[in-house]
Amino acid sequence: MAAVKEFTLPDLGEGLTEAEIVRWLVRVGDVVAVDQPVVEVETAKAVVEVPCPYGGVVTARFGAEGETLAVGRPLVTVAVGQDAGAGQEPAGDGGGSAQEGSGNVLVGYGTGPATTRRRNRVRAVSAVVAREPVTVTAADGRSPQGVPAAAHPDGGPVAVISPLVRRLARERGLDLRSVRGTGPDGLILRADVERTADGSVTAGGPVTADGPAADGPVADGLRAGGLTADGLAADRFTADGLTADGFTADRLTADRFTADGLAADRLQETVSAPAAPASALGREGAERVPLRGMRGAVAEKLSRSRREIPDATCWVDADATELLAARAAMNAAGQAAGAGRISVLAFFARITTAALARHPELNATVDTGRNEIIRLPAVHLGFAAQTERGLVVPVVRDAQSRTTAGLSAEIRRLTDAARAGSLTPGELTGGTFTLNNYGVFGVDGSTPIINHPEAAMLGVGRIVAKPWVHQGELAVRQVVQLSFTFDHRVCDGGTAGGFLRFVADCVENPAVLLSAV
Repeated sequence: MAAVKEFTLPDLGEGLTEAEIVRWLVRVGDVVAVDQPVVEVETAKAVVEVPCPYGGVVTARFGAEGETLAVGRPLVTVAVGQDAGAGQEPAGDGGGSAQEGSGNVLVGYGTGPATTRRRNRVRAVSAVVAREPVTVTAADGRSPQGVPAAAHPDGGPVAVISPLVRRLARERGLDLRSVRGTGPDGLILRADVERTADGSVTAGGPVTADGPAADGPVADGLRAGGLTADGLAADRFTADGLTADGFTADRLTADRFTADGLAADRLQETVSAPAAPASALGREGAERVPLRGMRGAVAEKLSRSRREIPDATCWVDADATELLAARAAMNAAGQAAGAGRISVLAFFARITTAALARHPELNATVDTGRNEIIRLPAVHLGFAAQTERGLVVPVVRDAQSRTTAGLSAEIRRLTDAARAGSLTPGELTGGTFTLNNYGVFGVDGSTPIINHPEAAMLGVGRIVAKPWVHQGELAVRQVVQLSFTFDHRVCDGGTAGGFLRFVADCVENPAVLLSAV
């Protein structure tokens, strides 16, 4: 006999509490192996594949592509057991049994790559269901996404999710069983109720004055954010729909349920509420962009940095002519040997690690809870990279032990992965110091915000030809502006100035680096 197991969105680590579904990798009816990725999700840090710890037949998927799910919400249900697994392929060496599950939760956090990514349709699924009907219901009583309860001709559950739709039907005197839904899989939307009430759609059944369907059975325990589909009391909502936790009946907050079939995470839908004044809504035609996902995570992290870190910034201009000449010579030698080219950013990364070796107090973080400065032994160097998804900061692990060529190769690899959207959360977290090359935007200077919980950030402006006094004479040289932002709790200005001056000296005379080798 097949048993249905529910797989919920796992804890993605690093304080992430939600993820957006980017792409489903399986369909209902597919056979999945243990640890096979079933969905691709986008967190505030990266796009990752989530493997399912169960092997069997996918019986339901929860959430549409583009929908945001909270950690702990159902992702899929899988029928496991002898019947469901009759046609599935083995999970491969080391794969656990279907009943046991693997315990692995996220690609990039300890689980190995799946042995197969091929979708396998189950030829015997119908036979399995015929022998042993399986009712798929989430642990909290919700129906799966895209499988609303069908309307019964003699009464009972109807394909409607939103309590607002039920209320509207009750006010219009409509039997929801007579309304033809136009949403996904026949879901009844508000527009369907309004069209039926106006007589523009032929009703599919009798219409009663009191709308019994609105007070009828709940669709398989369908609920949303603690509110049951028929609007009765559930969790923190009172039976009469009056004020509950600060929310009134005229302004229901629909946290992670769908309103008229549309994803409404933290969406507020006003019912019979007076229009807000123009001053409250802003200018006509203004666009409101939800501050969530990656943008929301960046906003929160930068805001926290400003709240907690008493930062200060110092600047210096440096003649980078000799540095560029050294890079050209190294690339020429490397090309002859078949090696890759070394980027300017890699030179600055190497200079940064040498400067941190001289000033280790800057490779640190502050533990505000224990009121301690934690000095870190390894330099995990983050660097800012602009992608289509926005600004990300990949991390080069153990940068202090890498050569300039090694740093260049790793920076190139991480940059390519960032632009492809394939960075793992592990490659985006754990940095101890950040290098910000804002010069790629054609600007000279900046006062960057420290990447919390780090203690400092080195900024590099554009390298541009400028008049410069060189060996007592005015000459045109390649000049770069450097900025250094630091947490004043971990050091005084003398340490910060010494760090930046050493960086500038290495830029102007790369031979200085030899003293740190």
